[in-house]
Amino acid sequence: MSDQMTPQQEIAALIERSRKAQSQIADYTQEQVDELIRAMVYSVAREDRAEEIAQFTVEETQLGNYEGKYLKIHRKTRATLMDILHDKSVGVIEEDHERNIVKIAKPVGVIGALSPSTNPEATPVIKAISAIKGRNSIIVAPHPRAKLTNKKICDYMREALELCGAPADLVIAIEVPSIETTNELMNQCDRILATGGGPMVTAAYSSGTPALGVGVGNACITVDDTADLEEASEKIRVSKTLDLAASCSSDNSVLLFESIYDDMLQKLQHEGGYVVNEEEKLKLQHTIWQDGHFNTAIVAQPAYKIAGMAGIELPEGKLFLIVPETGAGPEHPFSGEKLSVVMALYKVKDIEEAISLTNEIQAYQGQGHSCGIYSYSDDNIMAFANATKTSRVMVNQPQAASNSGNLWNGMRQTFSLGCGSWGGNSTNNNITWRDLINETWVSKPLAVTKVIPDDDELFGEVMAKFQ
Repeated sequence: MSDQMTPQQEIAALIERSRKAQSQIADYTQEQVDELIRAMVYSVAREDRAEEIAQFTVEETQLGNYEGKYLKIHRKTRATLMDILHDKSVGVIEEDHERNIVKIAKPVGVIGALSPSTNPEATPVIKAISAIKGRNSIIVAPHPRAKLTNKKICDYMREALELCGAPADLVIAIEVPSIETTNELMNQCDRILATGGGPMVTAAYSSGTPALGVGVGNACITVDDTADLEEASEKIRVSKTLDLAASCSSDNSVLLFESIYDDMLQKLQHEGGYVVNEEEKLKLQHTIWQDGHFNTAIVAQPAYKIAGMAGIELPEGKLFLIVPETGAGPEHPFSGEKLSVVMALYKVKDIEEAISLTNEIQAYQGQGHSCGIYSYSDDNIMAFANATKTSRVMVNQPQAASNSGNLWNGMRQTFSLGCGSWGGNSTNNNITWRDLINETWVSKPLAVTKVIPDDDELFGEVMAKFQ
């Protein structure tokens, strides 16, 4: 782009290119669309590219680790492709014979996507194939810290599109991101798919363009007295350390029933957890929150680095920090989201106290996002699910790897997690291509016209209350 162009002009030019590309696939068949998304994923997920992208992402962002990035670009993108590949997204996609309604899928147009610095390797891919599955085009606005990673990934996908005879401009990266250009993208596109920090999601909802946003994460995990403690401790460690807790689904608070507290804590320590003492807790608090603000320098960093910043001597082999906590809210900052390998630990008497404390913690931060429970009691699981204000409850699964869909569960694969009205979002679901299309409902007359029943059947005993 010319240095003389304003952000408004820059984005207008990109939108024009994107619309032209989108118009060329607006009438693609299902087979043509699915060929494109297969090629896009293969272009980044094949072994050599996945290794290259994972290493490049860590070097550019200085967030997370190679293993986590590699899993996301090599495995998560494949799983997402598999999840949507056989969905019907062109033409008639649903028929409701009882109501005699047919639903026809139609493109939205240009999707404006925001990509965060914490997951910049797979987010552009997953959003792009979701957009193109619905015969849309997409423009990706990266976090400035990940702009080169974003360009590299988008360039590979553009090359793949051209190999299939489609226009490269179905995927466009904003190469020099700024708040102004991102705001302009949100103003000028047809639908926003926002993943990122709270202010950016708020801006998306305030743009006047239809937006799909996500809420703040602060996953709370309960371990009850029926849990397999070996399983629970291992999966909590896997979740807590995945990509060094870059995910908003990382276990931020773990609530243990008092009857298994000591045993479970010992197992968490065996898995690499280090329990801080009161003096170390204060040091850690002053490191993570400075002058009333969250210190982003600790985000997705290894435990030894965070401990070093706090002046804590961390023993060899320790992978995450455990902070014993008793309360929730601003006076207990560890109860909030930490985006790091730091975990608050609570002791609760029973499922009722676990529910109460979970709701208290998430009323402070993370309401609507997700909870987890390690339990083999259906009564406890359902009591927990019914009483918490959450969009997702993962049962006996590593939270960070499961919320957004994985091979061991039936959740839709995504990196965009709606949090419902609790999180200030318009949807609770795992956002996929179905959220990025328009649907035309065709209604034909019923074979038999419905008849309103008489008052006795319709109102029943309610009528007696008005006598």
